[in-house]
Amino acid sequence: MKNKMIHLDQTDLPTSWFNPLPLFEEPLDPPLNPKTEEPMKPEELKEIFPEGSIDLEMSQKREVDVPEEVSEKYKIWRPTPLIRATNLERELGTPARIYFKYEGASPPGSHKPNTALPQTYYAKQEGLKTLTTETGAGQWGSALSFTTSQFGINAKVFMVRVSYDQKPFRKSMIQSWNGDIVPSPSEETEVGRSFLKENPDTDGTLGMAISEAIELATKSEDAKYSLGSVLNHVLIHQSILGKETRLQLEKDGQKPDVLIGCTGGGSNFGGLVLPFLKDIIEEGRDIKLIGAEATACPTLTKGNQEYDYADSGEMTPLMNMYTLGHDFVPDGIHAGGLRYHGMAPIVGRLNSKGYMTARAFEQTDIFEAALTFANTEGYIPAPESAHAIKAAIDEAKKAKEENEEKNIVFNYSGHGNFDMAAYDDYLAGKLEDVYHEGPEQ
Repeated sequence: MKNKMIHLDQTDLPTSWFNPLPLFEEPLDPPLNPKTEEPMKPEELKEIFPEGSIDLEMSQKREVDVPEEVSEKYKIWRPTPLIRATNLERELGTPARIYFKYEGASPPGSHKPNTALPQTYYAKQEGLKTLTTETGAGQWGSALSFTTSQFGINAKVFMVRVSYDQKPFRKSMIQSWNGDIVPSPSEETEVGRSFLKENPDTDGTLGMAISEAIELATKSEDAKYSLGSVLNHVLIHQSILGKETRLQLEKDGQKPDVLIGCTGGGSNFGGLVLPFLKDIIEEGRDIKLIGAEATACPTLTKGNQEYDYADSGEMTPLMNMYTLGHDFVPDGIHAGGLRYHGMAPIVGRLNSKGYMTARAFEQTDIFEAALTFANTEGYIPAPESAHAIKAAIDEAKKAKEENEEKNIVFNYSGHGNFDMAAYDDYLAGKLEDVYHEGPEQ
C-alpha cells in the first residue's frame, strides 16, 4: 500500500471563506477598549488594523467571497495536497485511516500565508506602505514578508528573541523577501525598552512582540498592524484549507471522524475545523475535534476564560478568551508558535461549549512522535505540527485497541526544515519537559 496524495485542480480552489459566527446561538463577546473597557466600534479597531480585516472581523455572512486578486495569488501554492499516511498506519497496526493536510507546501513552508495574503491585499487597497507584526517561531513573520513582497509594500517584523536566536534561517528568509526583522524586545520602541529595563536577559514573548509592533504601527501614518492568529478574520481566512480538506475527503469517498490541529493562538486548528462546524452544530454529526497544545503553555487546558489583553504592554483591545495572563512568560520551548498566552475566541467558544477536546503534550513526547512520522512518511514536521501528530498517533492507537475503523485527519501546519537545532537537542537528550499549572482559578 503506497502513500496516497489527493489533489485538487486549481479550478477547484474554493472561491469563498467560511465564517462560523452565524452558527453560534450567542454572539462572541465584543472586544473592549483598553482605556474605557467599553465595546470597541469598528472605526476604533480600524485605527490599528487594515479596514478590510475589521470588516470581515464583524461580518455575519456565512460565506465570504475571496477577492479575485487574492485568489490568483493563492494559486502560487494552493490547493495543497491531502495525503493518506499509509506507512504510518502500517507502523501503528491501526485500522484507522490517517490523513494529513500538507500546509508545508507554501513558499514560507506553513499555513500562515492563507491569512497574510488577504491582509496584505487589504493594506494595499487602503494605500498603506507598511504592515508591522510579531512572530514567534518565524512562520508568521516569513509569511507576511512573502505576501508583502508580492504586493510591493513593507513588512516590519518583531521576532521573539529566543526564537530569533534558535532559528537564524527564518531571519534570512524574511530578509530575502525584503522584510525588516529585529529581535524582541528591542530598543526600537518605548515598550520594548521598558521590557528590557525590567529584565535585560528576557527570552521575550509573543505578547511583548505584539506590543512593539502595535506601538510602531500606531505612531505611523502609513502603517498598520497585522496579526497572524487569534482574531476572527484570521481563522476565517484559514478556512480555505479546511474547505479544500472537505473536498479532498469527498473525492476519496470519506468523511472525517476526528479532526486535529495544534493550538497556539488557534489559526491552523480553526482553519481546519471551521468548514465542518455546520455538520456538527446544525446537523448533529459526531466529529471529534482535538486541539493539541504544549504543557509549557497550556492555554486551553489550564487557562481561565476571561477578558485579557492580547499583548504584554496592555495596548491591544481586551478580548474574552482563554488566557494564562498577558504577563505570562513561557519557557523557551522549541515550539515557538505555541508560546502564546491567549486563544482565539472562536476556539474558546468551541472549547467552552464542549465541541472540542484540548490535550497538552510534553516536548519529548512530541519529538518522539515527529521522528516516528519522519521515519514512516518521510516529512520532518515543525515542532508545532508535531503536537498534532502526537494526538493523531494516540487516536490511531486507541482505534487499534477498540478495533474501530475511523478517519483521522490532522493539519500538518508547517515543515521543520528550519527547526533542525530542535531535533539536534532532542537527539542529544538535551530537551527537558516543561509544565505550567496555569493561573489561579
